[in-house]
Amino acid sequence: MITLNIFFRKQQIIFLCLFSTSLFFTKNISAQKIYSRLENNPIFSSAHVGVTIYEPATKKYWYDYQSKKYFIPASNMKIFTCYAAMKNLADSLTGLFYTVEDSNYIVRFSGDPTLLHPDFTEHPVINFLKNNENITVIKSNWNNKYFGNGWAWNDFNAGYMPEISAVPIYGNTVKFIKNDNKISVSPRWFKDSLTIYGNTQLGNFSINRNNFSNQFTLINSEKFFTETEVPFITSENLSIELLQDTLLKLIDYTDADIVGNVIWKKLKSQPTDTVLKLMMHRSDNFYAEHILQLIGNDSMQSMKTSEIINTLLNREFKGIPDSPRWEDGSGLSRYNLVTPRDFVWVLTQMKNDFSKERIETIFPTGNQGTLSGYYKKYVGKIFAKTGTLSNNIALSGFIKTKKGKELVFSILINNHRSNIKRIRKTVENFLTDIINRN
Repeated sequence: MITLNIFFRKQQIIFLCLFSTSLFFTKNISAQKIYSRLENNPIFSSAHVGVTIYEPATKKYWYDYQSKKYFIPASNMKIFTCYAAMKNLADSLTGLFYTVEDSNYIVRFSGDPTLLHPDFTEHPVINFLKNNENITVIKSNWNNKYFGNGWAWNDFNAGYMPEISAVPIYGNTVKFIKNDNKISVSPRWFKDSLTIYGNTQLGNFSINRNNFSNQFTLINSEKFFTETEVPFITSENLSIELLQDTLLKLIDYTDADIVGNVIWKKLKSQPTDTVLKLMMHRSDNFYAEHILQLIGNDSMQSMKTSEIINTLLNREFKGIPDSPRWEDGSGLSRYNLVTPRDFVWVLTQMKNDFSKERIETIFPTGNQGTLSGYYKKYVGKIFAKTGTLSNNIALSGFIKTKKGKELVFSILINNHRSNIKRIRKTVENFLTDIINRN
């Protein structure tokens, strides 16, 4: 057996002693000794690692290392959002609420993220607005911030961080595509908002948005441009303008509310699990944040993230072992703090509450989604959600061993300064070794 020090030097990656087969199967090496070897190796000088592997059938932990400590979970927070959605949302998302008074339709939007989203070709809400006259849209019950607490302010131009809004539309982003020497803009409402300072013929340029306005600028860059999505600054009024531009008809809008009791009808849009699958497979932050808003609107009549999360923590997540700090639906926030055993608890609840087939449809398996390039030979043996923020990596989910044992796991790594691909490969080797040996 090679020594751990030689093993470290050979692999040159983080937490290898934690994931070596010898440590996993040698009972006389305590977690405290493992941690001592971690902290004394320069590769581990800045890393914090937590690992939990649990077998629900026997209610036993196969491995438990720093599982009670809190970590920044990155996009593993989408596991919380996914479970909350599965518990609270119907088979299809609520596209809007409406009521009818004397042949007049009064409409309130729900926060549905699929409205005119390019992921979908059919849009029931658009058909409803096209096919009915005398529509008045009233202000949504929106009481929220457009960014989550703890989001990086200077990522406002990044396509992975669109604003959260009362009436999300077109994914709350503008898409720019280079066709020959021309730039196409979608939605077309923004076509006059692009200023070109660079040379589109060369193809090396980027498009950025002004910090405080929906003005976009094309400038020379070292990178070759094909297409990009840039978030726009949202408002309910702007969403109505974009709808009018798409429908080619006027929509009455008022910020007045309806007085008295109203029986709202729900117009359904897209299948819930279709959206959850997209959220989990590509780690879609936009869907995650608005799914949380939909949960609030459907079951709490509120679109305020903090209130929605507090209600969920006191309801569906009441039995969670460690009280998490839960700030958003996507995991973009660095304020989120969760323990590995919290994730194992949520995943176990999901396994108990819902069918295996449903879970395996929503979660990516080997070589799918954000697991692409990993676990290629283990399709159907692992279903898991990745998480990545700079210097932080996470992976939590389900594995099925060679002998048919079903396990739930969570691996959280914070403050690493190593190569992401090498870390993920090491986690892969660790998990596949468990699958193969048991």
